[in-house]
Amino acid sequence: MDQEIEKILQAITIASDPAQSSLHQDAIGYLNSIQQNASETWRLALPLFAEVNGDGSRKYIPQARFYALRVLDDFLDNRFEPFHHETFQTIQQSLVSYIQSEYVYGQAEAGAPYLRNKFSHTLTLFFLCTYMEQWPTFFADLFTLMRPNDQPNFNRHISLLFFHIILEISGEVADQMIKAARQFTTQRHARDARVRDAVRERDAVQINEAVLTIVTEAAEKMARLQKEQNTTELPQVEEVVDWGIRAFASYVGWIDINLTVTPTTVPLLFTLLADQSLPIRLATSAALLKIIGKGLKEPSDKLQLIKVLSLGQVIDALESKTRQQQIERGDGTDEGEESYREALGKLLNMLGLELIKLEEAPSEEVRVEASKHLSQILPILLRFLADEYDDTCSTVFPFLQTVLSGYKKKRKLSSAPIEPEKRSFLASLLQVILDKMKWDADADLDDPEDDDNVEFEKIRKELRNFMDAVLVVDQDLVTDAVRNLALSTIEAYKNGVEVKWNEAELGIHMVYIFGEINKSGGKSRAAFCLAPSSTDKETNKSIDYSVYPLTPQGELLFALVQSGMSAYPHQAVALQFFETVSRYSEFFKVRKECIVPTLEAMIDSRGIHNQNSTFRSRLYYLFYRFIKEERNDIPPQISVTIAESLRDLLTIEVVLPNPEDIEVDVLSDAVKSSTFDSQLYLFETVGILCSLLFKTPDQQKSLLLSFVKPLMDELSEALQAYRANGNQDYNSIVKLHHIIMALGNIAKGFPDYPSPLPAGYILPPLDVFAEVAQAILVCLENMNIFKVARDATRFAFARILATAGPTVTHFIPQLMSNLLVHFEPSELVDFMNFIALLIFKLRDDMFDVLDQLVGPLAAHISVSLSQPVSGSDDERAHSDTKKAYLALLTSIMSAGLQGVFISPRNNPSFDSLMETMRMLSEDVSDPPNQKAAFTFLARCVTAWAGLNQPSAPPASNGNINHNPLNDVGLPGFERYIYERLVPTAFSVPSVPNLNLKDGQVTVVLHEIANFFQIVCKTRGPEAYNYFLNVFLPSQNWPPETAMEFTTKLKDLDPRAFRKYFTDFVRSSRS
Repeated sequence: MDQEIEKILQAITIASDPAQSSLHQDAIGYLNSIQQNASETWRLALPLFAEVNGDGSRKYIPQARFYALRVLDDFLDNRFEPFHHETFQTIQQSLVSYIQSEYVYGQAEAGAPYLRNKFSHTLTLFFLCTYMEQWPTFFADLFTLMRPNDQPNFNRHISLLFFHIILEISGEVADQMIKAARQFTTQRHARDARVRDAVRERDAVQINEAVLTIVTEAAEKMARLQKEQNTTELPQVEEVVDWGIRAFASYVGWIDINLTVTPTTVPLLFTLLADQSLPIRLATSAALLKIIGKGLKEPSDKLQLIKVLSLGQVIDALESKTRQQQIERGDGTDEGEESYREALGKLLNMLGLELIKLEEAPSEEVRVEASKHLSQILPILLRFLADEYDDTCSTVFPFLQTVLSGYKKKRKLSSAPIEPEKRSFLASLLQVILDKMKWDADADLDDPEDDDNVEFEKIRKELRNFMDAVLVVDQDLVTDAVRNLALSTIEAYKNGVEVKWNEAELGIHMVYIFGEINKSGGKSRAAFCLAPSSTDKETNKSIDYSVYPLTPQGELLFALVQSGMSAYPHQAVALQFFETVSRYSEFFKVRKECIVPTLEAMIDSRGIHNQNSTFRSRLYYLFYRFIKEERNDIPPQISVTIAESLRDLLTIEVVLPNPEDIEVDVLSDAVKSSTFDSQLYLFETVGILCSLLFKTPDQQKSLLLSFVKPLMDELSEALQAYRANGNQDYNSIVKLHHIIMALGNIAKGFPDYPSPLPAGYILPPLDVFAEVAQAILVCLENMNIFKVARDATRFAFARILATAGPTVTHFIPQLMSNLLVHFEPSELVDFMNFIALLIFKLRDDMFDVLDQLVGPLAAHISVSLSQPVSGSDDERAHSDTKKAYLALLTSIMSAGLQGVFISPRNNPSFDSLMETMRMLSEDVSDPPNQKAAFTFLARCVTAWAGLNQPSAPPASNGNINHNPLNDVGLPGFERYIYERLVPTAFSVPSVPNLNLKDGQVTVVLHEIANFFQIVCKTRGPEAYNYFLNVFLPSQNWPPETAMEFTTKLKDLDPRAFRKYFTDFVRSSRS
């Protein structure tokens, strides 16, 4: 055995020294094998931990002894059968001998204190294995060691060991958090329950008596030492009291309350709750928290417990005392004392929640008394809520939330005026909330990611939720308070009174939220102006709102704009100003004289020309939003001035990431520039401002070109640089990406191309956008190997096509051929979604484009779907591709452009397309796409199998872009329906592995039912006759079943037939 122990010691020495690289992993592997075989190696671990030298000192080094305890833990943990008698005796005698030598007569591991906690855990595991049957006298034996006959006082070391063991036992058998963290086993759960019951029955009284006796003795000694200011002995005594109270707290929840709450314990706890030692106060508050939160069967018992404790009065006094100490500390912070206030807040929170539960008790006497106690502690709740430290303030949030929920519930049941006492509380609460919503005066807002700033935003959001709850109970109370605070702040600033930045920010924030809380206010312009209402847009345009009085919300915004607070020399105030005015754009339609001063503030150094880049980035968006909303009220010449003021902000800069900061790849990371993303809003704003000059086309084109031409020149230069320098010229590639995106956003600022084109509509300079599109395509041809280039091109073209419409649709085939030379599955999906959107917007104008697109696209889809699936990501990509393809094909059918499928160009591949769709409709492994395939096939039936459709292209319908192929039927298509599609539809319900419990499968069955009805509706009696006399008999259906099915198919409405068909399938498979 000595040799084995020596080998373990050597392995521990090597494993502790990474420098011994050649043997390091071998040593760790050897030690792991020892632990894995703990059922045998515990015999080595026991002497390794406990053996002593001749002089009584421990034989082995602390690291080795700690490892030995780990091996013993592995042996003892999750063991549920009794030990062999010899094994039990060996371990018990060794552990008891160790306790005697180390704790009774020794220094309790003074040289390696971490071993104390580890040993407590190991001894607890042994206790759990043996207490029920083999060592029922565990506690009695421990008590004997704690106070030997020859000593008048409890042994300090043994007492601390006892407390640690109690904590460990409670943690193992009763702590829900620890239990939730480990894997649940029925054996362990049952064993722990038996141990709890046995401790309650055998030893709970003695354990509790021992804990309280030790704590009381130590507390008395501690008080004496504190009075004598004996700093030598005091820490040791405080340690005993601290751990004793922790041990007491650990078992309060699972032993009889009559043992823990007595005429002796209550005064002791309240004395310790106010002790000068912070750890003792925190431990005591935790114990009281457990007591007050303990579940009792009878509400009257809980009420009696609350009365006995008189906790409300105690917390009231301690809150006042600690708050006064806060005031005396001034700007100084004592984190320890603040943690004590947090603990008191948690106590009050628990007390309040328990009292609220009692308000729901069956007994009226209990309810009345609980309400009385609750009303007494509400003022204390407000004082904690008002604490300047958010961690303390938030301790009472659950209590407050529950109080307000009760008020809201009662308000819903009765519209009677709220009781004066409650209204007074809510008014006081509102003042506390408003004050707490104010930023700390020393807050540094330059870093929005700062932890303190993030936490404040969370607290402000929580406080806002409380305000909304009060709003439900008494709306006027909230709106008046918010309005008064906002107006008083604005007026004070306007009149030259010094207003601190955090007060100014809060005042404007009140204006910002007023629209949300003013539930009685109107919508749109009615929220700001008391003008006659009209649903007619033209009438609204002719109303002169300036002659009508403002609503309270309108008055707030008018006062804010007139106050000059946008010039407040603190960015948080200015930002809140701009957030507010851009939020309430409808106000500026009733007071148009406020538009120009607001724009001036936004454009100069107060806004988008501010020196702070983070501030500027946010302002770019707010400025864009304001311009977009107010564009119809901005005079054209002012729009030119505004556009000119933006030029210096439109310089595109490329920032490449540092090599060590790269997350994906250089290009992907470089294009994710938050600065450039916000700059894109300015480019869109330029487009909006140019579009306002539509009445003077030449001026509009000139202004547009003055922004577009420099970008086009930069685009050309960057492309030349890329051609010269090659694929590693990341700077040029990113520059091209940014310029393409910028050009796309300028186009986005213009209105969408109208379809159909109204008479007299003035189009923007479409030739400019065509030139831009051509230039972007040239770039794509040279750079289509880069995903960032493909993404930017798709982004820009989507916007240019929306603006220029048919003028640029001829570029789409060329666009597709370049986008799909190199592509990822997600890009193919994005492209198809992009084309589907264009179909929706441009309809007939897309026919020629689709005619060229459908064939090559089908080929790409076929190649993409033929790729092997090697994991869930590939499977998802395949499904997404099918989904987008089916959606695109259905969009073509829905837009009435089905002629593209049978055009001279695509007719040869028509049969292949239909067969692909039919096969997708059979694929039960992908219900969403299976359903989509049936939807497409149903549209095909409607489009090509109508009874009265011409078989040759008819004359033009008057639309020069409308292709007559969209109006023809397909002779003989009905045979394909009957011979191929109908059998396919009937085959799906009979697939063996069809899961009828899956909701998606039900949706597929509903779509099949729709398909059958569309076939019958399109082909009329012929179809019913086919089902009844041809198809169903061929499937061996009984005549009466075939007749019933066909009758239901003909007579039921779609919803009823879907239900019938689904039930029919279920019953036929049961």
